[in-house]
Amino acid sequence: MGHNDDSSAAEKLVFLLIGAGIGATLALLFAPKSGRELRGDIADYTKRGLDAAGEGARAIGTRAGEVYETGRGKVVEAYETGRGKAAEAYDAAREKIGHSAEAVSEIAGRQKEQIAAAIEAGKQAYLEEKRKAGEVGRAAIEGEES
Repeated sequence: MGHNDDSSAAEKLVFLLIGAGIGATLALLFAPKSGRELRGDIADYTKRGLDAAGEGARAIGTRAGEVYETGRGKVVEAYETGRGKAAEAYDAAREKIGHSAEAVSEIAGRQKEQIAAAIEAGKQAYLEEKRKAGEVGRAAIEGEES
């Protein structure tokens, strides 16, 4: 039985090799093109693929340029809008500061007048007291002399 198993494996191997040889022969006999033609076709397909890839790259480049220009336009527009709003805010703040400065100046002017009036009133009160003290002193001196 062992001898029979060995011969069946060898037979299978022989049939496999014979089948492979017959298949290779048939492939060579019925091949639609020669090696030179097949290489030419491969080169043509490769060239067409490269051309298609180049065209795709150009289309992508064009689209990227369009997207860039659109984005650039939007950025410029946003910048101009922001710049305008900043200028408006600056002008409004400057106007408010101007009004505030005028109000502070007016208040300071009124307080200056009030302080000047208070100083003048203090001077008048001092002079009045000094005059009264001078009269009292004279009366006292005159009273002592009499």
